[in-house]
Amino acid sequence: MTIRSDVPRCVRSADAWVQVTRGVAGSGLAPGRTYPCPVSTIPTLEQLHALGGAQQPTYRDPEALAQAVARLRKSPPLVFAGECDELKEKLAAVARGEAFLLQGGDCAETFEGVTAENVRNKLRVLLQMAVVLTYAASVPVVKLGRLAGQYAKPRSSDTETRNGLTLPAYRGDAVNGFDFTAADREPDPARLVEVYHASAATLNLVRAFVTGGYADLRQVHTWNTDFVRDSVTGQRYEAMAAEIDRALTFMRAIGADPDEFHRVDFHSSHEALLLEYEQAMTRIDSRTDSPYDVSAHFVWIGERTRQLDGAHVELLSRIRNPIGVKLGPNASPDDALALAARLNPDNEPGRLTFITRFGAGRIRDGLPTLVEKVTAAGIEVAWVCDPMHGNTFEASSGYKTRDFADVIEEVQGFFDVHRSLGTWPGGLHVELTGDDVTECVGGGELLDEAGLGDRYESVCDPRLNRVQSLELAFLVAEMLRKA
Repeated sequence: MTIRSDVPRCVRSADAWVQVTRGVAGSGLAPGRTYPCPVSTIPTLEQLHALGGAQQPTYRDPEALAQAVARLRKSPPLVFAGECDELKEKLAAVARGEAFLLQGGDCAETFEGVTAENVRNKLRVLLQMAVVLTYAASVPVVKLGRLAGQYAKPRSSDTETRNGLTLPAYRGDAVNGFDFTAADREPDPARLVEVYHASAATLNLVRAFVTGGYADLRQVHTWNTDFVRDSVTGQRYEAMAAEIDRALTFMRAIGADPDEFHRVDFHSSHEALLLEYEQAMTRIDSRTDSPYDVSAHFVWIGERTRQLDGAHVELLSRIRNPIGVKLGPNASPDDALALAARLNPDNEPGRLTFITRFGAGRIRDGLPTLVEKVTAAGIEVAWVCDPMHGNTFEASSGYKTRDFADVIEEVQGFFDVHRSLGTWPGGLHVELTGDDVTECVGGGELLDEAGLGDRYESVCDPRLNRVQSLELAFLVAEMLRKA
Protein backbone atom coordinates (compact mmCIF):
# COMPACT_ATOMS: atom_id res chain seq x y z
CA MET A 1 0.00 0.00 0.00
CA THR A 2 1.23 3.53 -0.70
CA ILE A 3 0.20 6.92 0.58
CA ARG A 4 0.36 10.39 -0.89
CA SER A 5 2.36 13.00 0.93
CA ASP A 6 0.02 15.89 0.06
CA VAL A 7 -2.76 14.72 2.41
CA PRO A 8 -2.64 14.07 6.18
CA ARG A 9 -0.94 10.74 6.92
CA CYS A 10 1.44 9.27 9.50
CA VAL A 11 5.18 8.69 9.22
CA ARG A 12 7.70 7.35 11.69
CA SER A 13 9.71 10.08 13.40
CA ALA A 14 12.11 9.08 16.17
CA ASP A 15 10.04 6.72 18.34
CA ALA A 16 6.51 7.90 17.50
CA TRP A 17 4.10 8.20 14.59
CA VAL A 18 3.56 11.83 13.61
CA GLN A 19 1.09 13.50 11.25
CA VAL A 20 2.42 14.74 7.94
CA THR A 21 0.60 17.16 5.64
CA ARG A 22 1.99 18.28 2.29
CA GLY A 23 5.44 17.08 3.25
CA VAL A 24 7.37 18.03 6.38
CA ALA A 25 10.89 19.34 6.56
CA GLY A 26 13.23 16.59 7.69
CA SER A 27 10.71 13.82 7.05
CA GLY A 28 12.16 12.90 3.66
CA LEU A 29 8.70 13.22 2.09
CA ALA A 30 8.09 15.50 -0.84
CA PRO A 31 4.67 16.84 -1.88
CA GLY A 32 3.00 14.88 -4.67
CA ARG A 33 5.05 11.72 -4.16
CA THR A 34 4.01 8.30 -2.83
CA TYR A 35 5.75 6.35 -0.08
CA PRO A 36 5.32 3.00 1.71
CA CYS A 37 2.50 3.11 4.26
CA PRO A 38 3.51 2.42 7.88
CA VAL A 39 2.18 -0.72 9.50
CA SER A 40 -0.57 0.94 11.52
CA THR A 41 -1.22 3.93 13.72
CA ILE A 42 -3.27 1.74 16.06
CA PRO A 43 -1.38 0.89 19.27
CA THR A 44 -1.19 -2.81 20.05
CA LEU A 45 -2.82 -4.31 23.12
CA GLU A 46 0.63 -5.00 24.49
CA GLN A 47 1.56 -1.33 24.15
CA LEU A 48 -1.69 -0.24 25.79
CA HIS A 49 -1.38 -2.62 28.74
CA ALA A 50 2.22 -1.52 29.21
CA LEU A 51 0.85 1.95 29.94
CA GLY A 52 -1.27 0.55 32.76
CA GLY A 53 -4.91 0.45 31.72
CA ALA A 54 -7.16 1.36 34.65
CA GLN A 55 -10.44 -0.41 35.45
CA GLN A 56 -9.64 -3.55 33.46
CA PRO A 57 -10.94 -7.02 34.42
CA THR A 58 -8.56 -9.88 35.14
CA TYR A 59 -9.13 -12.79 32.77
CA ARG A 60 -7.85 -16.19 33.91
CA ASP A 61 -7.80 -17.76 30.44
CA PRO A 62 -5.50 -15.77 28.10
CA GLU A 63 -6.15 -18.15 25.22
CA ALA A 64 -9.92 -17.62 25.42
CA LEU A 65 -9.31 -13.87 25.55
CA ALA A 66 -7.08 -14.01 22.48
CA GLN A 67 -9.74 -15.98 20.60
CA ALA A 68 -12.43 -13.45 21.51
CA VAL A 69 -10.26 -10.54 20.36
CA ALA A 70 -9.44 -12.37 17.12
CA ARG A 71 -13.16 -12.84 16.42
CA LEU A 72 -13.83 -9.17 17.06
CA ARG A 73 -11.05 -8.11 14.71
CA LYS A 74 -12.69 -10.11 11.91
CA SER A 75 -16.18 -8.76 12.58
CA PRO A 76 -17.69 -6.08 10.33
CA PRO A 77 -17.85 -2.51 11.63
CA LEU A 78 -20.89 -1.50 13.65
CA VAL A 79 -20.70 2.07 12.37
CA PHE A 80 -18.94 3.72 9.46
CA ALA A 81 -16.22 6.33 9.55
CA GLY A 82 -18.26 8.69 7.38
CA GLU A 83 -21.07 8.62 9.95
CA CYS A 84 -18.55 9.53 12.66
CA ASP A 85 -17.40 12.49 10.55
CA GLU A 86 -21.01 13.65 10.13
CA LEU A 87 -21.48 13.58 13.90
CA LYS A 88 -18.24 15.51 14.34
CA GLU A 89 -19.62 18.28 12.12
CA LYS A 90 -22.79 18.41 14.22
CA LEU A 91 -20.73 18.61 17.42
CA ALA A 92 -18.72 21.44 15.90
CA ALA A 93 -22.03 23.32 15.65
CA VAL A 94 -22.63 22.54 19.33
CA ALA A 95 -19.21 23.98 20.22
CA ARG A 96 -20.04 27.14 18.23
CA GLY A 97 -23.29 27.61 20.14
CA GLU A 98 -25.47 26.76 17.16
CA ALA A 99 -26.92 23.46 18.45
CA PHE A 100 -27.54 21.49 21.65
CA LEU A 101 -26.45 17.91 22.39
CA LEU A 102 -28.88 15.46 24.00
CA GLN A 103 -27.01 12.32 25.04
CA GLY A 104 -28.90 9.72 27.02
CA GLY A 105 -29.59 6.09 27.73
CA ASP A 106 -28.96 3.31 30.20
CA CYS A 107 -26.37 3.43 32.93
CA ALA A 108 -25.42 -0.10 31.89
CA GLU A 109 -27.10 -2.03 29.11
CA THR A 110 -27.82 -5.73 29.60
CA PHE A 111 -27.92 -8.54 27.08
CA GLU A 112 -31.40 -9.43 28.33
CA GLY A 113 -32.55 -5.90 27.54
CA VAL A 114 -31.87 -6.19 23.80
CA THR A 115 -35.51 -6.40 22.74
CA ALA A 116 -37.52 -4.36 20.28
CA GLU A 117 -39.69 -3.01 23.10
CA ASN A 118 -36.77 -1.86 25.26
CA VAL A 119 -34.90 -0.24 22.37
CA ARG A 120 -38.08 1.45 21.15
CA ASN A 121 -38.83 2.81 24.63
CA LYS A 122 -35.36 4.33 25.00
CA LEU A 123 -35.50 5.81 21.51
CA ARG A 124 -38.98 7.17 22.15
CA VAL A 125 -38.08 9.12 25.28
CA LEU A 126 -35.03 10.62 23.56
CA LEU A 127 -37.18 11.63 20.57
CA GLN A 128 -39.73 13.21 22.92
CA MET A 129 -37.05 15.11 24.82
CA ALA A 130 -35.49 16.30 21.56
CA VAL A 131 -38.85 17.55 20.29
CA VAL A 132 -39.45 19.44 23.53
CA LEU A 133 -36.01 21.06 23.41
CA THR A 134 -36.23 21.91 19.70
CA TYR A 135 -39.77 23.28 19.74
CA ALA A 136 -39.71 25.05 23.09
CA ALA A 137 -36.20 26.50 22.78
CA SER A 138 -35.93 26.84 18.97
CA VAL A 139 -32.51 25.23 18.83
CA PRO A 140 -31.33 22.25 16.73
CA VAL A 141 -30.77 19.17 18.88
CA VAL A 142 -28.05 16.59 18.16
CA LYS A 143 -29.38 13.20 19.28
CA LEU A 144 -26.81 10.78 20.69
CA GLY A 145 -27.86 7.51 22.32
CA ARG A 146 -25.98 6.08 25.24
CA LEU A 147 -26.66 2.65 23.78
CA ALA A 148 -25.43 -0.17 21.53
CA GLY A 149 -22.19 -0.59 23.48
CA GLN A 150 -22.68 0.65 27.05
CA TYR A 151 -22.15 -2.80 28.57
CA ALA A 152 -19.16 -2.12 30.84
CA LYS A 153 -18.88 0.01 33.96
CA PRO A 154 -15.94 1.21 36.07
CA ARG A 155 -16.22 0.32 39.75
CA SER A 156 -14.88 1.88 42.93
CA SER A 157 -13.76 -1.56 44.17
CA ASP A 158 -12.56 -4.69 42.39
CA THR A 159 -14.51 -6.92 44.77
CA GLU A 160 -17.85 -7.10 46.54
CA THR A 161 -18.50 -8.82 49.88
CA ARG A 162 -21.83 -10.22 51.06
CA ASN A 163 -22.31 -12.26 54.21
CA GLY A 164 -18.59 -12.93 54.43
CA LEU A 165 -18.26 -14.05 50.80
CA THR A 166 -16.01 -11.90 48.57
CA LEU A 167 -16.36 -12.09 44.79
CA PRO A 168 -15.30 -9.90 41.84
CA ALA A 169 -17.46 -6.78 41.47
CA TYR A 170 -20.05 -6.73 38.70
CA ARG A 171 -18.47 -4.72 35.87
CA GLY A 172 -21.31 -4.92 33.40
CA ASP A 173 -22.53 -7.69 31.12
CA ALA A 174 -19.46 -7.16 28.92
CA VAL A 175 -17.33 -8.63 31.71
CA ASN A 176 -19.34 -10.84 34.08
CA GLY A 177 -22.80 -11.67 35.38
CA PHE A 178 -24.86 -9.72 37.90
CA ASP A 179 -25.87 -12.67 40.08
CA PHE A 180 -23.71 -13.02 43.19
CA THR A 181 -22.19 -16.44 42.50
CA ALA A 182 -18.60 -17.41 41.79
CA ALA A 183 -19.52 -18.66 38.32
CA ASP A 184 -21.43 -15.52 37.34
CA ARG A 185 -18.85 -13.08 38.68
CA GLU A 186 -15.91 -14.71 36.90
CA PRO A 187 -14.80 -12.42 34.02
CA ASP A 188 -15.58 -14.22 30.76
CA PRO A 189 -13.90 -13.04 27.52
CA ALA A 190 -16.66 -14.65 25.43
CA ARG A 191 -18.88 -11.82 26.66
CA LEU A 192 -16.86 -9.37 24.55
CA VAL A 193 -18.14 -11.10 21.43
CA GLU A 194 -21.65 -11.06 22.85
CA VAL A 195 -21.33 -7.28 23.32
CA TYR A 196 -20.65 -6.99 19.61
CA HIS A 197 -23.73 -9.01 18.65
CA ALA A 198 -25.98 -7.25 21.16
CA SER A 199 -24.76 -3.86 19.92
CA ALA A 200 -25.34 -4.88 16.30
CA ALA A 201 -28.89 -5.98 17.12
CA THR A 202 -29.58 -2.72 18.97
CA LEU A 203 -28.24 -0.59 16.12
CA ASN A 204 -30.28 -2.56 13.60
CA LEU A 205 -33.42 -1.88 15.64
CA VAL A 206 -32.60 1.82 16.04
CA ARG A 207 -31.97 2.22 12.31
CA ALA A 208 -35.20 0.40 11.51
CA PHE A 209 -37.21 2.63 13.84
CA VAL A 210 -35.52 5.83 12.65
CA THR A 211 -35.90 5.13 8.93
CA GLY A 212 -39.11 3.09 9.05
CA GLY A 213 -41.47 5.88 10.05
CA TYR A 214 -41.39 5.64 13.85
CA ALA A 215 -39.32 8.83 14.14
CA ASP A 216 -41.64 10.73 11.78
CA LEU A 217 -42.66 13.99 13.45
CA ARG A 218 -46.27 13.17 12.61
CA GLN A 219 -45.98 10.42 15.23
CA VAL A 220 -45.44 13.00 17.96
CA HIS A 221 -48.74 12.06 19.67
CA THR A 222 -48.23 8.30 19.48
CA TRP A 223 -44.93 8.58 21.37
CA ASN A 224 -46.95 9.36 24.50
CA THR A 225 -47.93 6.18 26.35
CA ASP A 226 -50.69 5.96 28.94
CA PHE A 227 -48.53 6.18 32.06
CA VAL A 228 -46.94 9.36 30.75
CA ARG A 229 -50.10 10.89 29.28
CA ASP A 230 -51.81 10.75 32.67
CA SER A 231 -49.08 12.81 34.36
CA VAL A 232 -48.93 16.60 34.50
CA THR A 233 -45.78 16.51 32.37
CA GLY A 234 -47.46 14.20 29.87
CA GLN A 235 -50.39 16.57 29.57
CA ARG A 236 -48.00 19.43 28.95
CA TYR A 237 -46.33 17.36 26.25
CA GLU A 238 -49.71 16.59 24.65
CA ALA A 239 -50.50 20.30 24.47
CA MET A 240 -47.17 20.98 22.78
CA ALA A 241 -47.70 18.03 20.42
CA ALA A 242 -51.05 19.51 19.39
CA GLU A 243 -49.31 22.79 18.50
CA ILE A 244 -46.74 20.89 16.44
CA ASP A 245 -49.52 18.96 14.73
CA ARG A 246 -51.26 22.18 13.73
CA ALA A 247 -47.99 23.57 12.41
CA LEU A 248 -47.39 20.41 10.35
CA THR A 249 -50.93 20.59 8.94
CA PHE A 250 -50.29 24.17 7.87
CA MET A 251 -46.97 23.23 6.28
CA ARG A 252 -48.60 20.43 4.29
CA ALA A 253 -51.40 22.77 3.22
CA ILE A 254 -48.90 25.12 1.59
CA GLY A 255 -47.05 22.23 -0.05
CA ALA A 256 -44.07 22.05 2.31
CA ASP A 257 -43.14 18.58 3.53
CA PRO A 258 -39.35 18.43 3.98
CA ASP A 259 -37.54 15.16 4.56
CA GLU A 260 -36.44 16.35 8.02
CA PHE A 261 -40.06 15.91 9.18
CA HIS A 262 -39.94 12.18 8.47
CA ARG A 263 -36.56 11.04 9.73
CA VAL A 264 -33.91 11.97 12.28
CA ASP A 265 -30.17 11.56 12.54
CA PHE A 266 -29.39 9.37 15.52
CA HIS A 267 -25.94 8.27 16.62
CA SER A 268 -24.56 5.82 19.18
CA SER A 269 -22.06 6.26 22.00
CA HIS A 270 -20.55 4.49 24.99
CA GLU A 271 -17.67 4.74 27.42
CA ALA A 272 -14.50 3.32 25.83
CA LEU A 273 -13.56 1.27 28.87
CA LEU A 274 -12.49 -2.26 27.88
CA LEU A 275 -9.23 -2.05 25.97
CA GLU A 276 -9.57 -5.45 24.28
CA TYR A 277 -12.94 -4.54 22.81
CA GLU A 278 -12.13 -0.97 21.72
CA GLN A 279 -8.73 -1.83 20.27
CA ALA A 280 -10.13 -4.78 18.32
CA MET A 281 -12.90 -2.59 16.93
CA THR A 282 -10.48 0.12 15.79
CA ARG A 283 -9.90 -0.07 12.05
CA ILE A 284 -8.12 1.91 9.32
CA ASP A 285 -10.64 3.81 7.21
CA SER A 286 -10.19 3.10 3.50
CA ARG A 287 -11.06 6.71 2.58
CA THR A 288 -8.49 8.44 4.74
CA ASP A 289 -6.09 5.73 6.00
CA SER A 290 -6.94 7.00 9.52
CA PRO A 291 -8.01 4.88 12.50
CA TYR A 292 -11.65 4.92 13.65
CA ASP A 293 -13.25 3.04 16.52
CA VAL A 294 -16.11 1.46 14.59
CA SER A 295 -17.90 0.18 17.71
CA ALA A 296 -19.72 3.54 18.06
CA HIS A 297 -19.92 6.97 16.50
CA PHE A 298 -18.81 8.69 19.72
CA VAL A 299 -16.81 7.26 22.62
CA TRP A 300 -15.73 8.89 25.84
CA ILE A 301 -13.09 8.49 28.54
CA GLY A 302 -14.42 8.26 32.09
CA GLU A 303 -13.37 10.19 35.17
CA ARG A 304 -11.52 7.12 36.48
CA THR A 305 -9.57 6.42 33.27
CA ARG A 306 -8.51 9.88 32.03
CA GLN A 307 -4.87 9.58 33.18
CA LEU A 308 -2.84 11.65 30.71
CA ASP A 309 -0.20 8.93 30.29
CA GLY A 310 -2.69 6.07 30.52
CA ALA A 311 -3.89 3.55 27.98
CA HIS A 312 -7.33 5.06 27.39
CA VAL A 313 -6.01 8.50 26.53
CA GLU A 314 -3.37 6.89 24.30
CA LEU A 315 -5.92 4.83 22.35
CA LEU A 316 -8.45 7.62 21.92
CA SER A 317 -5.73 10.06 20.90
CA ARG A 318 -5.15 7.86 17.82
CA ILE A 319 -8.74 7.46 16.59
CA ARG A 320 -10.56 10.06 14.48
CA ASN A 321 -14.03 9.69 16.01
CA PRO A 322 -15.48 12.58 17.96
CA ILE A 323 -14.64 11.83 21.60
CA GLY A 324 -15.50 13.01 25.09
CA VAL A 325 -13.82 13.19 28.48
CA LYS A 326 -15.59 13.22 31.84
CA LEU A 327 -14.32 15.92 34.19
CA GLY A 328 -15.25 15.79 37.88
CA PRO A 329 -14.55 18.14 40.79
CA ASN A 330 -10.94 16.94 41.05
CA ALA A 331 -10.13 18.02 37.48
CA SER A 332 -7.98 21.15 37.33
CA PRO A 333 -7.78 23.63 34.44
CA ASP A 334 -4.28 22.31 33.73
CA ASP A 335 -5.72 18.78 33.49
CA ALA A 336 -8.27 19.97 30.95
CA LEU A 337 -5.69 21.84 28.89
CA ALA A 338 -3.32 18.87 28.89
CA LEU A 339 -6.08 16.51 27.84
CA ALA A 340 -7.11 18.84 25.02
CA ALA A 341 -3.52 19.07 23.79
CA ARG A 342 -3.16 15.29 23.89
CA LEU A 343 -6.53 14.36 22.39
CA ASN A 344 -7.06 17.21 19.96
CA PRO A 345 -3.64 18.68 19.12
CA ASP A 346 -4.95 20.24 15.89
CA ASN A 347 -7.83 21.90 17.80
CA GLU A 348 -10.28 20.40 15.33
CA PRO A 349 -13.87 21.66 15.83
CA GLY A 350 -16.26 18.92 16.93
CA ARG A 351 -13.49 16.52 17.89
CA LEU A 352 -13.54 17.03 21.68
CA THR A 353 -16.36 17.28 24.22
CA PHE A 354 -15.83 17.94 27.92
CA ILE A 355 -18.58 16.30 29.98
CA THR A 356 -18.62 17.84 33.46
CA ARG A 357 -19.91 15.90 36.49
CA PHE A 358 -19.39 18.01 39.61
CA GLY A 359 -22.50 17.48 41.73
CA ALA A 360 -25.19 20.02 42.54
CA GLY A 361 -23.29 21.49 45.48
CA ARG A 362 -19.97 21.96 43.67
CA ILE A 363 -20.79 22.97 40.10
CA ARG A 364 -20.89 26.74 40.72
CA ASP A 365 -17.55 26.71 42.55
CA GLY A 366 -15.63 24.26 40.38
CA LEU A 367 -16.77 24.89 36.82
CA PRO A 368 -16.04 28.63 36.25
CA THR A 369 -12.24 28.42 36.44
CA LEU A 370 -12.25 25.35 34.21
CA VAL A 371 -14.32 27.04 31.51
CA GLU A 372 -12.47 30.34 31.79
CA LYS A 373 -8.99 28.88 31.30
CA VAL A 374 -10.00 26.50 28.51
CA THR A 375 -11.79 29.34 26.70
CA ALA A 376 -8.85 31.72 27.20
CA ALA A 377 -6.55 29.12 25.63
CA GLY A 378 -8.69 29.10 22.49
CA ILE A 379 -9.60 25.43 22.84
CA GLU A 380 -12.37 24.22 20.52
CA VAL A 381 -14.59 22.17 22.81
CA ALA A 382 -18.25 21.45 23.44
CA TRP A 383 -19.28 21.73 27.09
CA VAL A 384 -21.84 19.15 28.23
CA CYS A 385 -23.39 18.61 31.68
CA ASP A 386 -23.69 15.18 33.29
CA PRO A 387 -25.97 15.94 36.27
CA MET A 388 -26.24 12.29 37.33
CA HIS A 389 -22.92 10.91 38.57
CA GLY A 390 -22.11 13.64 41.07
CA ASN A 391 -25.49 13.33 42.79
CA THR A 392 -25.74 9.66 43.76
CA PHE A 393 -26.45 8.62 47.35
CA GLU A 394 -27.76 5.61 49.25
CA ALA A 395 -31.34 5.90 50.42
CA SER A 396 -32.46 4.79 53.89
CA SER A 397 -33.97 1.72 52.20
CA GLY A 398 -30.51 0.71 50.94
CA TYR A 399 -31.14 1.55 47.28
CA LYS A 400 -28.68 3.69 45.36
CA THR A 401 -30.62 6.73 44.13
CA ARG A 402 -30.53 10.33 42.96
CA ASP A 403 -32.79 13.24 43.83
CA PHE A 404 -34.42 14.87 40.82
CA ALA A 405 -34.02 18.25 42.55
CA ASP A 406 -30.24 17.75 42.67
CA VAL A 407 -30.18 16.83 38.98
CA ILE A 408 -32.04 20.05 38.11
CA GLU A 409 -29.85 22.11 40.44
CA GLU A 410 -26.67 20.91 38.75
CA VAL A 411 -28.07 21.63 35.28
CA GLN A 412 -29.17 25.09 36.43
CA GLY A 413 -25.71 25.73 37.86
CA PHE A 414 -24.16 24.61 34.58
CA PHE A 415 -26.32 27.09 32.65
CA ASP A 416 -25.72 29.88 35.16
CA VAL A 417 -21.94 29.50 34.95
CA HIS A 418 -21.92 29.57 31.15
CA ARG A 419 -24.30 32.54 31.07
CA SER A 420 -22.04 34.50 33.42
CA LEU A 421 -18.97 33.73 31.30
CA GLY A 422 -20.62 34.31 27.93
CA THR A 423 -20.00 30.71 26.83
CA TRP A 424 -22.43 28.15 25.45
CA PRO A 425 -23.94 25.40 27.63
CA GLY A 426 -23.68 22.81 24.89
CA GLY A 427 -25.59 19.79 26.06
CA LEU A 428 -26.89 17.25 28.50
CA HIS A 429 -25.62 13.72 29.26
CA VAL A 430 -28.26 11.78 31.18
CA GLU A 431 -28.85 8.24 32.42
CA LEU A 432 -32.48 7.48 31.66
CA THR A 433 -34.93 4.83 30.59
CA GLY A 434 -38.16 4.85 28.65
CA ASP A 435 -39.84 2.68 31.28
CA ASP A 436 -41.95 3.43 34.34
CA VAL A 437 -39.22 2.63 36.87
CA THR A 438 -38.76 3.96 40.42
CA GLU A 439 -35.03 4.62 40.77
CA CYS A 440 -34.63 8.39 41.28
CA VAL A 441 -36.64 10.21 43.94
CA GLY A 442 -38.52 13.46 43.41
CA GLY A 443 -39.92 15.03 40.28
CA GLY A 444 -43.52 15.86 39.54
CA GLU A 445 -44.65 12.41 40.67
CA LEU A 446 -43.09 13.06 44.09
CA LEU A 447 -41.48 9.63 44.24
CA ASP A 448 -40.03 9.10 47.74
CA GLU A 449 -37.44 6.73 49.14
CA ALA A 450 -40.10 4.33 50.40
CA GLY A 451 -41.28 3.79 46.82
CA LEU A 452 -37.90 2.96 45.31
CA GLY A 453 -38.44 -0.78 45.70
CA ASP A 454 -41.63 -0.78 43.63
CA ARG A 455 -39.93 -0.96 40.23
CA TYR A 456 -36.18 -0.63 40.80
CA GLU A 457 -34.69 -2.42 37.77
CA SER A 458 -31.21 -0.96 37.19
CA VAL A 459 -28.27 -3.33 37.63
CA CYS A 460 -25.95 -0.41 38.35
CA ASP A 461 -26.84 3.27 38.80
CA PRO A 462 -30.34 4.79 39.13
CA ARG A 463 -31.94 6.27 36.00
CA LEU A 464 -34.57 8.91 35.41
CA ASN A 465 -37.85 7.34 34.34
CA ARG A 466 -39.75 8.57 31.33
CA VAL A 467 -41.89 11.13 33.14
CA GLN A 468 -38.85 12.55 34.95
CA SER A 469 -36.93 12.67 31.66
CA LEU A 470 -39.70 14.66 29.97
CA GLU A 471 -39.94 16.98 32.96
CA LEU A 472 -36.19 17.55 32.73
CA ALA A 473 -36.51 18.37 29.01
CA PHE A 474 -39.15 21.06 29.67
CA LEU A 475 -37.06 22.63 32.43
CA VAL A 476 -33.91 22.61 30.29
CA ALA A 477 -35.87 24.14 27.39
CA GLU A 478 -36.68 27.08 29.63
CA MET A 479 -33.00 27.42 30.54
CA LEU A 480 -32.06 27.28 26.85
CA ARG A 481 -34.43 30.10 25.97
CA LYS A 482 -32.57 32.30 28.44
CA ALA A 483 -29.16 31.13 27.21
